[in-house]
Amino acid sequence: MLGVVRVMGLMWADVFADYVLWMTMTYLTDVWKLDYTHAAGILNIWGGLALILPIGLAHLADAFLGNFCILLFTTLSYSVGMGLLAMSTPPVLAKHTGTCTDYKPECIGHEQKQLFYAGLGLLAIGMAGHLTSLGPFAAEQFEDDEDGEGNGGAVMCLSIFAMFAVGIGGIIAIPYIQPWSIRYGIAAILILVSMLFFLTGICSYNYVGPQGSPLTTIVRVFVAFVSKLLCRSPKDKSQLYENRNMDLHDLLPHTRKLRCLDKAAIVLPNQELEQQEKNRWRLCSVTEVEGTKIVLCMIPLCLTFVMCGVVSSIGNTYFLEQANHLNRKVGKLKLPLTVLLWFYDQGKKQFAKLYYKLANSLGDSREQHYAPPVGIAVAMVFSVLCCITAAKVEARRLSIVNNHGLAEKPDERIPMSIFWLLPQFAFLGALDGIYENSIACFFADQVPPSMARFMGLFASGVFGSGVMGSVVSVFVVGKISERHGKPNWFQSTLNKSRLDNYYWVLAALSAINLVVYIVVAICFAYRESTLEDMEAPEYDETNDDSFQGVNCCRCCC
Repeated sequence: MLGVVRVMGLMWADVFADYVLWMTMTYLTDVWKLDYTHAAGILNIWGGLALILPIGLAHLADAFLGNFCILLFTTLSYSVGMGLLAMSTPPVLAKHTGTCTDYKPECIGHEQKQLFYAGLGLLAIGMAGHLTSLGPFAAEQFEDDEDGEGNGGAVMCLSIFAMFAVGIGGIIAIPYIQPWSIRYGIAAILILVSMLFFLTGICSYNYVGPQGSPLTTIVRVFVAFVSKLLCRSPKDKSQLYENRNMDLHDLLPHTRKLRCLDKAAIVLPNQELEQQEKNRWRLCSVTEVEGTKIVLCMIPLCLTFVMCGVVSSIGNTYFLEQANHLNRKVGKLKLPLTVLLWFYDQGKKQFAKLYYKLANSLGDSREQHYAPPVGIAVAMVFSVLCCITAAKVEARRLSIVNNHGLAEKPDERIPMSIFWLLPQFAFLGALDGIYENSIACFFADQVPPSMARFMGLFASGVFGSGVMGSVVSVFVVGKISERHGKPNWFQSTLNKSRLDNYYWVLAALSAINLVVYIVVAICFAYRESTLEDMEAPEYDETNDDSFQGVNCCRCCC
């Protein structure tokens, strides 16, 4: 049990770090004085990279290093990256760089900018490593615990309580920690301490070595296919090679789709079978070929997830920049911006629970078979609602700005309550919550167990490409908006911009994407369902997806 707690300690530190990093948009616009589109571009490229990198890290973990090594190296990267962010703030290295110590743009020199960007890069690696290996490595410790003391339920309860406590502590503490150097520094220290605590159990962990990467299998199938490109596939598909040493429930039956890949399983008549089996790059089994076919057939479906990433990217960038200049007072109490992240988390949790209650009411497994793909469609509906709500709220904000003559006063507080933004944060949470768990259940049901983790990370990578693609969408929409001599929708300040028009464009694109997804989902050839009753997962109070994709659902204690 103690080994599991040590692993959980890494996630508890991540919770506080996520709250600090979520505020980075305000650091770039208030301290660096960057245009809000420039600041959002930096954060979206960084966030998208953190979602794309797990594909490569998972291959390294599965094929060469194992989850422990990936977790150890990336946690070190996480801690160093956060430390570099703390060092990049003006007061830390002012004496060495000859700059001032105030939080002003003139006090940020070239060296500080280099440290900041290097820190973001290391943080992306650290976050990607935790997304890749933190959940699987913790699951390995739970398996060991089940064989021993059987305290997994108690540990899960402790974990949920600790994450809740750290999340509430982050909401309360961060607003009172004004210097950014201390904010980033505390997060760096917490991650370092959690890593040292994690290392104290190095002799007691349950280690599972590399089991082979599904990415290697896919490449092997293509290499074998190319090597036998001129061979004719046998009419009797039973003549194709299959590894009979595998368990029967792990074997995949032959299908007629993408039949050209069947050539990878052709047994050459002029060579002994035993000799061909030794060269795994020239002969693949039917199960390996069919697994590759399943992955290829899912690519069109996964491409529709790009738009979800574009919409999700506006949460910690444009939404946060809007909130930064609204009235945050409730009576004499001034609410911290981190409250919005808490509302996002609640939307993510509660909407996911509600959907899975509805999914379980469908009845037998044949009907539940369609719950995950329908859940993805529901998440896309929420992306449309989120953009429409954001457009309406932004139009109201701009109206108040113009009525009070604040268009030329970007630093002035706008007399509009921050609570107007809560619905769009709740809808954004619903999008991410239902989407993430529907994706996990979909791949657990439709993909062979050996490829489920890889496909989940691949879907996250596609989602991440959408986050990065939001930078391109802003540029393209801005260029189109200024045609015929009209002003660009994205000006130097939020008060002069027409962000509401951009939100309407995203709403329209999300609606079109929903239609495309429905068409692709209808045409998709579904495997026989293996899903049982689904339970809504318990979310930690953070945007951390470290445990996403480990299991289809996580039960509360």
